[in-house]
Amino acid sequence: MNKIISIPLVAFCFSSSAEIRSVHCPLGCPSLYIEKNDVVFNHTYALSNNPTTKFADWVAYEVNVLNFGVSPGRAWGNDSLIDDDESLEEPDYKNAFKELKTDRGHLAPLASFAGNKNWNELNYLSNITPQKSALNQGSWVELESAIRDAVSFRNPLYVITGTLYLENEKPLPKADESHKVPSAYFKVIYDLNGHSASFIFDQELPRKAKYCQQHISNQKMNNSIPYSMPSFTDSTLILKQLGC
Repeated sequence: MNKIISIPLVAFCFSSSAEIRSVHCPLGCPSLYIEKNDVVFNHTYALSNNPTTKFADWVAYEVNVLNFGVSPGRAWGNDSLIDDDESLEEPDYKNAFKELKTDRGHLAPLASFAGNKNWNELNYLSNITPQKSALNQGSWVELESAIRDAVSFRNPLYVITGTLYLENEKPLPKADESHKVPSAYFKVIYDLNGHSASFIFDQELPRKAKYCQQHISNQKMNNSIPYSMPSFTDSTLILKQLGC
């Protein structure tokens, strides 16, 4: 059975047909009724944690200039709202770079919340996946930077990002529990009018790959995701804002 967990002072009312909205996904969050998933609403993002893969299916957040700042660094930890056996722990990533060439890749990026007092939430392992260094340090981070460059005061953008399991990937070499490493990732960037741009990034993308070349239609992205997403409209305006 699903658990839907929120931060203090935030209340939600749910039914089997409810449309769930929050400051993190104001036009609606992706489907919450995936068997056994825990959905957590933190101060900085909403996240649907999959206890089978041990990684988030999706993370939703706002990109707002009010949250920008100087990077506070890394302080890895586990979200107290997620059971320890439903997410990986820091020792599980030992030798991951050496053997698999993977980084601890953020789904919601720390750089977009470096000025927020709750920045430590970005370093929860539930917001991390084993992401190939070439992707994490290449087109993935370049798109995240482009999103920050596209926003301005009182003109934020919103993002839903997550994991895809289209092919089998090697597991982390030192992890002591069953898990499934993502083979790809998606991002949807949108505004409050529902204008959006969607992208899919293969785990094996070379470092020099251009993020604009990973753009796909909203319909094709939805076809790759095994749950329902909010309704968005493909927009050349959003693409232009992102430098594509």
